[in-house]
Amino acid sequence: MRAFFKAGYPVIGYDVDPAKIEKIHKGENYLKHLGEDFIAEMSQADSFDATADFSRLGEADALLLCVPTPLGKHLEPDLSYVEVTTEAIAKTLRKGQLVVLESTTYPGTTRQVMQPVLEKTGLKCGEDFFLAYSPEREDPGRKNFNTQTIPKLVGGIGEEAGKMALELYSAAVSKAIPVSSAEVAESAKLLENIYRSVNIALVNEMKVVLDAMDIDIWEVVDAAATKPFGFQAFYPGPGLGGHCIPIDPYYLTWKAREVGHTTRFIELAGEVNHSMPDYVVNKTMLALNKNKKAVAASKILVLGLAYKPNVDDIRESPSFEIIEKLQELGGDVYYNDPHVPATHKMREYDLQMESVELTADTLKQYDCVVIATNHEAYDWQMIADNAKLVIDSRGALRGVSGKRDHIVNA
Repeated sequence: MRAFFKAGYPVIGYDVDPAKIEKIHKGENYLKHLGEDFIAEMSQADSFDATADFSRLGEADALLLCVPTPLGKHLEPDLSYVEVTTEAIAKTLRKGQLVVLESTTYPGTTRQVMQPVLEKTGLKCGEDFFLAYSPEREDPGRKNFNTQTIPKLVGGIGEEAGKMALELYSAAVSKAIPVSSAEVAESAKLLENIYRSVNIALVNEMKVVLDAMDIDIWEVVDAAATKPFGFQAFYPGPGLGGHCIPIDPYYLTWKAREVGHTTRFIELAGEVNHSMPDYVVNKTMLALNKNKKAVAASKILVLGLAYKPNVDDIRESPSFEIIEKLQELGGDVYYNDPHVPATHKMREYDLQMESVELTADTLKQYDCVVIATNHEAYDWQMIADNAKLVIDSRGALRGVSGKRDHIVNA
């Protein structure tokens, strides 16, 4: 949306949530990673409008779908958002329109799920309307990349759709890259995210093994990264978070079974990553026991609720599982996050908590501090100097000075 707005195109932003539409009209920014002034700038521009009225989609020449693609209870793809949105688009679909799916999904979704629904209108794909896939690529919180500068893959259902989508995105981003089909683009997006998942699982598994030998995994990764070829640094943590990496590999796993194959390597990586919150909780329990404290008799502070540093995105964050498990063990658990002032109801969690104050004095009140997210806003030296016990799942305290016998890597 921002890229096309900045390129000078008239843009309509649609969302089913009227509260978000109202905030945009008021110039209130609920998407912090876009910058403080961007929503205000858009809300005042004649070339942008936000709406919850689906009938207005007929006004657009191109429709870009950026809807959630979560997992069901049994780790199966949940395409309900894609299906419902496609059915709604079909009601206003007109000749000449280009429809592009950007949501991460398994190969074949654009062609096998969306195309039949849209063709029920009587319009023919590739002749009357055009359909393509261009995966969303973003890294919220990273300042050296944005939507306009990240290369964009484009794959169409048919040659003409591919050309139209390529021309569309080329006008808004620095580089659009055509591929031969929507399926290639869908598969490429899965490969990108699975690549991260399996490499993070590798260092998470090494973390557990090396910790048993009293070897610092973060120092090991930094040492290996001095090799100028054949190695890319990935760092361990308390588990995977965000709307992509913890979820997307299972889309390929499900599709692989449909065509008679298994994805043992991908599934093993998922098992390792999903086990990390338990590992952090267990390390916390053992460290407290060493201090002659039980979790049930302890006041515990979790630092960081967002799934990654310097953002307010809490989707799939391992912090929630860590907090819940510590609470189940009887812990009196609190959290601090400068980007997340309070929790809200989610699909799996409803903690109903608010971020507490973080000062030298308040730190001394806790029996244990668990570092779950390494926000730049945190003063690590102050935390190390004043906390009685620190469980560091991010290697955040590696650079602090002074005593370290109360710091436990996890």
